[in-house]
Amino acid sequence: MDARTPTPAEPAERDETARGGTGRSALLGAMFLMATSAIGPGFITQTTNFTVQLGAAFAFAIVVSILVDVAVQMNVWRVIGVSGLRANELANRVAPGLGWALAALILVGGLVFNIGNIAGTGLGTDAMIGLDPKAGAVASAVLAVAIFLVKRAGAALDKTVVVLGLVMIGLTTYIAVTSGPPVGLALQNAVLPEQVDVLAITTLIGGTVGGYITYAGAHRLIESGSTGPEHARDIARGSVLGIVVTGVMRAILFLAVLGVVHGGAKLAEDNPAASAFQQAAGEFGLRAFGIIFWAAAITSVIGASYTTVSFLTTQSTSPRTRNLATVAFIVVCTVLFLVLGQAPVKLLVFAGGFNGLILPIGFTVILWVAWRRRDLLRDYDYPRWLLGVGVLAWLLTLWLGWQSISGLQALWA
Repeated sequence: MDARTPTPAEPAERDETARGGTGRSALLGAMFLMATSAIGPGFITQTTNFTVQLGAAFAFAIVVSILVDVAVQMNVWRVIGVSGLRANELANRVAPGLGWALAALILVGGLVFNIGNIAGTGLGTDAMIGLDPKAGAVASAVLAVAIFLVKRAGAALDKTVVVLGLVMIGLTTYIAVTSGPPVGLALQNAVLPEQVDVLAITTLIGGTVGGYITYAGAHRLIESGSTGPEHARDIARGSVLGIVVTGVMRAILFLAVLGVVHGGAKLAEDNPAASAFQQAAGEFGLRAFGIIFWAAAITSVIGASYTTVSFLTTQSTSPRTRNLATVAFIVVCTVLFLVLGQAPVKLLVFAGGFNGLILPIGFTVILWVAWRRRDLLRDYDYPRWLLGVGVLAWLLTLWLGWQSISGLQALWA
């Protein structure tokens, strides 16, 4: 290797996680991994609760959050995809040790939230087929483990997140049509809201581009081999479409619940999302909710595990070691769930605060590389307009980070 900036492994040297998932199928898998990582149990619960609170006005919060998410992900995907380096590797090139500090934050958030994701799979199987939540969680964890143990793990991962993502969108669309939402009122509020709720907007942004979610799709993109300046257009398209998938799911879930609430129905306080689906489509609606909730939870387990381990390893780590580490992470989270019963509320809030810190730290590295480290981008001429949009989004992430610090202080006061 000469004195120039080291480049990541060539596609032929990439691991089994990438094999069988190259080209457009891997790009599609990266898009859906990003989207389904964001669409977790918390995503469904948040969307339902805000719809009940704000009604049609919640449409505006969804639109604003999608615009910010696009600004963040277009920069994250472009820098990581063109450089061919993961976020932790880029951070270590910018400031030695910074990448491992970022990895530690990702680990804390990923571990706690994954306990919640595994708990979500149990709740999903209970609503879907009446299976005991703990048994359903263990069975789901075994399925997630199997995906990382098969020979062509990359193809299995890509196909799983794409299929389950489409299942979630299809079933939720059916419920949305059945509930008969006031689409015209929602569209009006998307542009001219009856009220603006800043908390709803910041919560949505943190839930879709916070913590490990920010890097899930981009890190999968690297392992597919679709990196370098020559793939910049595909990288840009994938980043936008991934957020669009998330936005579509958010919008149709919002419409499904809005139709029920607008009709005057009162949702059960213990599980408003399940109640909304049941009131929209009876017994089928409840079972459909179970499938959607389980699919959201299991894909989040996969996304959280995959992305967390990608921060704890490097591209020189052997494929077997990385896959076994991912399996071990899932097993540890499952055991902790069985011991604790669920992720303690204080820990979830604490991990959420960490997620709020990860976004500004990691995104600062991304923008610095785009602005000052052309050597890491293989002499790629980074679009100034994209950098400008990223800076505006970065300013918002700083505010979100400050809010997270305030929240952590209040939690432990």
